Amino acid sequence: MHLAKLGIMKQVIHFSFLIFFIFFICCTTTSAQAPAESPAAAVPSGPIKIISILKKSGHFTTFIRLLKNTDMAEQINGQLKKNNLGRTLFAPPDSGFSDLKLGTLNSLSDREQLQLVQFHLIPDYLSVLQLQTATNPVHTVAGDSNEGDFQLNVTSSSTQVNITTGVVNATIDDTLFNENGRLAIYQVDHVLLPLKLFGTSPLTPPPSKPEKDDGLNATAPVSSGGVDPNGQVTAAISVGVAVAALFSLWL
Repeated sequence: MHLAKLGIMKQVIHFSFLIFFIFFICCTTTSAQAPAESPAAAVPSGPIKIISILKKSGHFTTFIRLLKNTDMAEQINGQLKKNNLGRTLFAPPDSGFSDLKLGTLNSLSDREQLQLVQFHLIPDYLSVLQLQTATNPVHTVAGDSNEGDFQLNVTSSSTQVNITTGVVNATIDDTLFNENGRLAIYQVDHVLLPLKLFGTSPLTPPPSKPEKDDGLNATAPVSSGGVDPNGQVTAAISVGVAVAALFSLWL
């Protein structure tokens, strides 16, 4: 009888331990899964580096140099660390800068170079769809939006998005980077030139085509071995005059 009671007690103890173990496992699992279910506790993505993105894309040497010289790269990186801020950057490749007249960038002061870079930055995140439906004019970081000196007009068709500055017309060629809500970088085919800095376009004009020679105004050269019809007529007139003069003297 005593042994039977002892066996029952052992079973009760084992059962109690089993219940406690299951309860402990359930609590631990629930506690571990709770942060993953909360969006606020999600692990944030790493810091965005503008220069690294452009270097990876290639052929943006001149624009990278301007971003560094004006400290705009670090400013954008710092601004993107704030969760409530988004940015849109238009990046012209080296071929876009080669369209400018020689010495255009060097003729700008430090402040004007900063404004030129800022003119390529919109203080909001804009997806391609948002660009297509944007309300003009679109404000940039370059100046006071109330003055209207550094504004863009964005138009779109079924195949492309165009940007007009009042000095140059550019087209978005590619999306270099896109992190929803934070940063979008688009490649544009021309440098965006603000009307405030460039009253007239500093773009190099395309080479003029040679005029078509229709042969109407051409003067054929007279070769030394050829026969000139005009020369023959002139010589005949001279001989006639000489003969007439001699004949008058003979009379």
